[in-house]
Amino acid sequence: MDDAGRSLAPVDWRGRPCRQRHGGMRAAVFILVFQASQTVALAAVGSNLITFVFGELHFPLSQAANVVTNFVGTVFILSPLGGFLSDSYAGCFWTLLSFAAVELAGLVLLAVQAHLTQLKSAPCNMLTMAGSCERASGFKAAIFFVALYLVALGSGCVMPNMTTYGGDQFAGARAGAAEKDASKRLSTYFNLSYFGYCVAEVVALMAVVWAQTRFGMAVGFGLAAAALGAGLITLVSGAVLYRNKPPRGSVIFTPIARVFVAAFSKRKQICPSGSSNPAHTAAGDPAVVGDGDFRHTNKFRFLDKACIRDAADTVPESEWRLCTAGEVQQTKTLLAVLPIVACTVVTNTVLAQLQTFSVQQGSVMDTRLAPGSSSSFRIPPASLQAIPYAMLLALVPAYELLLVPLTRRLTGTRSGITPLQRIGVGLCLVALSMASAAAVERRRRDAAVSSGSGGVHQLSVLWLVPQFFVFGVSELFTNVGLMEFFYKQAATAGAMQMQAFFMAFFYCSFSFGFFLSSVLVSLVNRVTASGGRRGWLGDNDLNKDRLDLFYWVLAALSVLNFFCYLLCARWYNSGAGGSEPDGAASGEVACEEEDDGKGLI
Repeated sequence: MDDAGRSLAPVDWRGRPCRQRHGGMRAAVFILVFQASQTVALAAVGSNLITFVFGELHFPLSQAANVVTNFVGTVFILSPLGGFLSDSYAGCFWTLLSFAAVELAGLVLLAVQAHLTQLKSAPCNMLTMAGSCERASGFKAAIFFVALYLVALGSGCVMPNMTTYGGDQFAGARAGAAEKDASKRLSTYFNLSYFGYCVAEVVALMAVVWAQTRFGMAVGFGLAAAALGAGLITLVSGAVLYRNKPPRGSVIFTPIARVFVAAFSKRKQICPSGSSNPAHTAAGDPAVVGDGDFRHTNKFRFLDKACIRDAADTVPESEWRLCTAGEVQQTKTLLAVLPIVACTVVTNTVLAQLQTFSVQQGSVMDTRLAPGSSSSFRIPPASLQAIPYAMLLALVPAYELLLVPLTRRLTGTRSGITPLQRIGVGLCLVALSMASAAAVERRRRDAAVSSGSGGVHQLSVLWLVPQFFVFGVSELFTNVGLMEFFYKQAATAGAMQMQAFFMAFFYCSFSFGFFLSSVLVSLVNRVTASGGRRGWLGDNDLNKDRLDLFYWVLAALSVLNFFCYLLCARWYNSGAGGSEPDGAASGEVACEEEDDGKGLI
């Protein structure tokens, strides 16, 4: 093995070459436990945060919703930073350890603020404005936002590395039977990873949210901190078993920047077409730019100029003037997936409503498990968010065992339906979720207005179940398909060194969705408040707001987004010379090897 290969070989926690006892499922179990613990902690904060911001810090309802969506958006937009630091400088283990500690510090600070009355606003009823409903400001607000964004920074940088680090434990097997066995165990790991994620979400949204509702937000934040602390201890406990990929320096932004700089510097060059392209190919490049098996050959052709040798130069060109074909291919792949990411943003805007306004809807409905009974047990409104994840616990195995074999026979595709088709089904369903939400909110509002302040005809909170149910089915297709899509793109582009960064795009979609929600809430309020009237979402009382109309706007936006996605997917699948290998035309990666039809899930 040459020095370069030796420097990139997996090492143990002391930096020594890994042995047979390192890695595998035994090591991955510790990472799975840490991932579940971190998911519990983050879900416990984000799912019921609007209750704390609105009820105890006294932010107006629309502002409280924006605080939550901005927080969740920041969590996800920081994921590329975590992927970059891990791939380039720190490695997965130290990135996970350091940023989980930052997240833990934020959770502890939130718990302290929720416990101490001196750090909160004076008690009042925000719905009736009875009491001193003064919004938290100054030192109180500063403590809250510092704590909240410590959580955002820590969790954002942790998320893209958890799944990647677990996958690293199965890398490095030699060719042959051992390699095939490692591939099967890797597939099993991804199944367990997503299943564990769903279990953790259900635990957070049922048990921890119930504790928050029953005993106060201080207990809820404290439980979140305890869960993450236990996860950190578990992560450190498995350190002697892990396989660690050494960081490789700046292998993400610098090569991409070089491609653009080189292409611009040679913008007057004539770009040859097809396989005659005299591309500069370095040893180890996965493909040449003109390779017919690379679907993006005829896209972004101006970038091909980055690897054209300048015949006038008699000395070797700088790497900022002459790039390898592999670097151009990776850059093209990165640009090609961006429209697909953009089309999933609206789905996560809908998710933002389920974590904010839908929770507030539930708080003004009949929360008894058996409506009209004298039962003392009440459903915490925030726990309704557990419905999609509880469904996924049953739907993921059903999808694998029933739907995939059936669709495989019908389509002839090894994975049943391809990742892009899977995303498309989810995007179609999300519009139905918002239509259901709008219809239910109209019915709830009419019942509340007709009964007056007595609330005799208060609608049951169980009416909110359909919108969560449909969104759960949508998420099974959209988000899991998107994760599979990005994972395969990293392999297809020969960009395995960028794997954590590619997976970070999955989380960026969440980020932009939640930020778009904040923009839409503010924009709709401003537009509908013309003529001296309050906006659709301008009141703290949902009975006076027109949340149903806002939901219809999102439903229409989801339909428009679906048709945009169809165009983007068709463009993405347009391959070299207008043709694609069998299977690629429907969104399947053409160079998959030994695909067992399961993909990630």
